[in-house]
Amino acid sequence: MQVSVETVSNIERRITVGVPAEKIESEVETRLKKVAQNARIDGFRPGKVPFTVIRKRYGVSVRQEVIGEVVQQSFYEAVTQESLNPVGMPKIEPKTMEEGQDLEYVATFEVYPEVTIGDLGQVEIEQQVADITESDIDSMVEQLRKQHTKMEPVERAAKEGDQVLIDFKGRKDGEEFPGGSAENTPLVLGSGRMIPGFEDGIVGMSAGEEKVLKLIFPEQYHAKELAGQEVEFTVKVNQVNEPVLPELNEELFEKFGITEGGEAKFREDIKNNMQRELKNAVRNKVKGQVVVGLVDLHNLELPNALVDQEIDRLRHEMMQQYGGGQGFDASMLPAELFKDQATQRVSMGLIMNQYVQDQKIEPDAARVDAMIEEMAQSYESPEEVIEYIKGNEQQLNHFKSIALEEQVIDTMLASMKVTEVSTSYEEAVKPPAPAAKAPEESDEEPEEGQAAEQDK
Repeated sequence: MQVSVETVSNIERRITVGVPAEKIESEVETRLKKVAQNARIDGFRPGKVPFTVIRKRYGVSVRQEVIGEVVQQSFYEAVTQESLNPVGMPKIEPKTMEEGQDLEYVATFEVYPEVTIGDLGQVEIEQQVADITESDIDSMVEQLRKQHTKMEPVERAAKEGDQVLIDFKGRKDGEEFPGGSAENTPLVLGSGRMIPGFEDGIVGMSAGEEKVLKLIFPEQYHAKELAGQEVEFTVKVNQVNEPVLPELNEELFEKFGITEGGEAKFREDIKNNMQRELKNAVRNKVKGQVVVGLVDLHNLELPNALVDQEIDRLRHEMMQQYGGGQGFDASMLPAELFKDQATQRVSMGLIMNQYVQDQKIEPDAARVDAMIEEMAQSYESPEEVIEYIKGNEQQLNHFKSIALEEQVIDTMLASMKVTEVSTSYEEAVKPPAPAAKAPEESDEEPEEGQAAEQDK
């Protein structure tokens, strides 16, 4: 077998492979003889069909089958011989395939890029440092109380923060419009759920009172037929409810799994949870900076096949997270939606794999155990969760993979320029601001009451 290699680019190779005709023809002859043993052709007894008839009837298909297998096998042998590492399937172009001549074809394919770890000292990282104060804990206690707020009826006029149960009917030019009406719908005044002026117009109304609100839909409202239009809403208040926060007592503590220790234990558990949240938030922000820094530092040329594979993975992850309608396939999601993230993931994976090989890093058993134990603490029976994970190879390997990634990040950080920045707990746990996204237009008719709601 003859092989010649051409470097098309850093990540693309073209090889020309030649296979002796004798190898092809010998295999074709062998297979045709096997066919002849069982071939059933009218006018001949099984096993007695002349070989010339067998060759004429089956020669072309058998030869194509042999060539296909020889190409596949010889390609594998060729890349092994030349120490090439293909990504994805090659593009095969036959040069000579005539009977009696040597088989020759050209295979073009991508290879994994060579990765040389750059100077990590050029990567600058800001690591937030924050303390959890008693004031932070007080704020968290109030948030938890608000989550368990009860709405209780009151006999007074509605004010901001109250919940009202209302009937409303919208009209434009004297005619009702789709989605502009609802009955006994709950609305928290000041929530900003409805279009400007709607909630303000209800403040001061009491149960049983009715009012007509003259309003204008926002110019950028998603329903084009209502955008910027003057309308009237007839609103009737059926009930006014005021929010009542729960007391800091045993009843509230039990809702958070605390049966002993009272408020002191409640605050202790809250602080522990806040510390975990703070640690994870800071860690994730640092990791995000490491990823961006490494990708920019190495600026790898990536095989399209790897990026496409990662795009497919991201598509399916989105499908699993959000689901899809009947007949909706992940491939319907545009590739451009995932390309940047896929490119970053592939780059980071190649860089980290090379770093692991260079530094000979293996998952630290103690770190794996600590991660499993920390995760298990959020369950009612941590011991059972730990036992299950350690007895499940797939789950255990998942934690080993995470631990290895954490070790790699830690080792890299030791070589990077890390600057600690003091900040508050609230700022440290705040996620990075998402990129601005243009509102989507919809041709669907709004459901009952939806035409009065603000875009969110």
